[in-house]
Amino acid sequence: MNDLFKKPMTLKQKNAWYGVLFASPLIFGMIMLFILPLIQSFRYSLSSLDMVEGGFEVNYEGFANYTSLFTDNPDFPRTLVESVVTMVVNVPLIIIFSLFAAVLLNQKFRGRPFARAVFFLPVILASSAIANMDISSFVGGGAIGTGNGEEGSGVLQSFELSEMMLESGLSPVIVDYITGAVDRIYEIISSSGVQILIFLAGLQSISPSLYEASKIEGATGYESFWKITFPMVTPLILTNLVYSITDTFSSNQINLLISETAFQVFDFGLSAAMSWVFFLCVGLILAISVGLISRKVFYYD
Repeated sequence: MNDLFKKPMTLKQKNAWYGVLFASPLIFGMIMLFILPLIQSFRYSLSSLDMVEGGFEVNYEGFANYTSLFTDNPDFPRTLVESVVTMVVNVPLIIIFSLFAAVLLNQKFRGRPFARAVFFLPVILASSAIANMDISSFVGGGAIGTGNGEEGSGVLQSFELSEMMLESGLSPVIVDYITGAVDRIYEIISSSGVQILIFLAGLQSISPSLYEASKIEGATGYESFWKITFPMVTPLILTNLVYSITDTFSSNQINLLISETAFQVFDFGLSAAMSWVFFLCVGLILAISVGLISRKVFYYD
């Protein structure tokens, strides 16, 4: 019987225990810094917190805070819907622009390291001075023009571009989407640095022999992109999609509203309920997006 308990572990079992040992700091940090605060936050969302001497008193209120969000608070539903709409509009633009920029930066040309650094600069230099720069003089009153003055005369103005696309037969919804993307070009570029880097790493991992074989078979550059490049980077599209959705929700007006409710109004229970509703919305959007995109992902063996 003793020999049974003294049986030596196999190499696979030893490696498994080594993995648990190396991951134990992460597991401990996850429990202490994420799981326990998450449970405490949900407890606060079901309660009202009254400031008392030496701390605060927690009084259980049930789902009153959640009901109050959608019946007595006019700001939260509006801000939540605006955040979701902003995400739905910006994330596809960020993914498309990131892939387009990565394909260009993957080509061989002079000054390629400098060009790559320029596209990643908004991530490195993400300071308040840059974020608060007034770029309206470059976009609204510069070469593009506003369409209501003499500035920008002689060049294609925004309303003329919109009319031209409408006359060509494009849907007004598509035209509004394109012109809106032009208005948010700085925001899209500044949010695409990490995604460009991820796409660029994926493009460089594609075997050149695939492109050589396609050239021998007479494939054009357009066909090589859709038959080789695009399928090979679909796993990275999924990765960048998750990152972009999370990054879009991490910096928006709803986070400011949650913070103001907690530290200016001092309604910590309502703030916790806002956080949980926001967390569930983000989780639902991520689950739907990953579920739809993962079906089309191509994994190369």
